[in-house]
Amino acid sequence: MSPRPLVVSLAAILCLAGCNGADSSPVGRTEQGLSSGLPTLGSAADYAVLANAAITCTDGSISGSVGTLQSPPEGSVTQTNCPIAGSIDIGNAASTAAYADFLRAYDAVADQPCDEFLTGTLDGVTLTPGTYCFSAAAELTGTLTLDGPSTATWIFKIGTSGTGALTGTNFNVVMAGGGDPCNVTWWIAEAATLTDSNFLGTILAGAADTVTRGTFDGRTFAKADVTITGAAMTACIGGSIGGNPKPNPKAHCNQGVGNGAEGCDPGNSNNHNPTNDESGGTPGKPGRKP
Repeated sequence: MSPRPLVVSLAAILCLAGCNGADSSPVGRTEQGLSSGLPTLGSAADYAVLANAAITCTDGSISGSVGTLQSPPEGSVTQTNCPIAGSIDIGNAASTAAYADFLRAYDAVADQPCDEFLTGTLDGVTLTPGTYCFSAAAELTGTLTLDGPSTATWIFKIGTSGTGALTGTNFNVVMAGGGDPCNVTWWIAEAATLTDSNFLGTILAGAADTVTRGTFDGRTFAKADVTITGAAMTACIGGSIGGNPKPNPKAHCNQGVGNGAEGCDPGNSNNHNPTNDESGGTPGKPGRKP
């Protein structure tokens, strides 16, 4: 007889032994989390919101770009007292490519193994980096603390049995130890609904996403529609799940004399001098040194 069935059975037993619900003590497999070998968001990382057809924002704000898979008239972005500080792409080449990258990331995260299975509301729980799963729906409230360095990664998977929605009510996610909200990912088999919550991370939703009041620091991508009402959303900027934010472009140098190291792009200034100062002159009479 092939030994394969026995190996699978032992793996299942080991999972049952190690898949406990969380308590208030920090838990997690490694200090750094799963920061390598993660699926990438690709061009989806350039968006704050991606939806299949409709994005509706009322009495809120979105700091970042939004896009849909569908083009008009099926695809739409409706703003009512909701400024969007970014591009609005309705079924164009950029948003359809980004949506395809979202779907690839969604499938890839679904295959990530679980370190711990969680139950309960997560109120008062502190989690170190790792991959945490709910086998079915998750109804979250209170305060969840994610404790780890800026390079660490947290992945939450809701509905690993095949069905399950995320419902967050007065749910607050806070970072500790220098952790980066852009390195937090929430994979959800079905819909996500957040109400009066201060949420952090990237949502990959298998159905619709509805955010009502509160704040949202991250991204939300949904296989159905996205509705934001009375909530302020600030987008992450980063190229991969668990990846650090992209650095901001360096400003041009002042290119004056006596400025010292400016931490900028020297451009046409004296690139032979590591301080970016223009040498060969005095204040008021700038010069160059070849």
